[in-house]
Amino acid sequence: MAARLTLLGGFELLRDGEHVALSTSAQRLLAFMALRERPLQRSFVAGSLWLDSPEERAAANLRSSLWRLHGCGVQLVNCLGPQLALDPGLVVDLREAEQLAHHTLDRTNGDDLDVDASLLSLDLLPDWYDDWVVYERERFHQLRLRALDALCGRLADAGRLDGALEIGLAAVADDPLRESSHRAVVRVHLADGNFAEAIRQYQLCRRLLNEHLGVEPSERMKELVRSVETVR
Repeated sequence: MAARLTLLGGFELLRDGEHVALSTSAQRLLAFMALRERPLQRSFVAGSLWLDSPEERAAANLRSSLWRLHGCGVQLVNCLGPQLALDPGLVVDLREAEQLAHHTLDRTNGDDLDVDASLLSLDLLPDWYDDWVVYERERFHQLRLRALDALCGRLADAGRLDGALEIGLAAVADDPLRESSHRAVVRVHLADGNFAEAIRQYQLCRRLLNEHLGVEPSERMKELVRSVETVR
């Protein structure tokens, strides 16, 4: 049976397209394993997921969560003696998104522009606050925004300005204080001859950076609009 794990935008496990209900502890265990691409020692998994529990209690919690996972009717985590490993047949959307992001950032793939950018539009488990999730979420957040900036620029260079603008504005909405995303949008407007829109985007970026960070846009940003406005 085909199983797919969704971690972007929220947790969901599907088996042949149908939702599979899991307990909170089983969800945490599966997500923890999915964020790592190698087998892990049972003691490490138990200690990471149940930090405040004694070693024996943490091990018991792990056994209980594994039992719940094994009872859902699809193989998800393999027990390899003292180690645990995510079943290789489980498809994880995060891995697909990471591959797409790296593919987009690879300059040798410049002509490959027809990609599903929706995979790069969501953060990892946004409502989870475990430390091991927060670190991975920030890492993926930066990766996907870099990929969106790159895709916006490549679409603009190829003359596909509507698509470039859509991607660029999505990146800005996702992180309004990220200057590189604003720069990408400014470039699209300039390429389309929309100088007033380019200036408005610059001014929005400048206001946000001033209000929230107390800084001015970079010289790279100012240089983009010098030809159509005297930058103060």
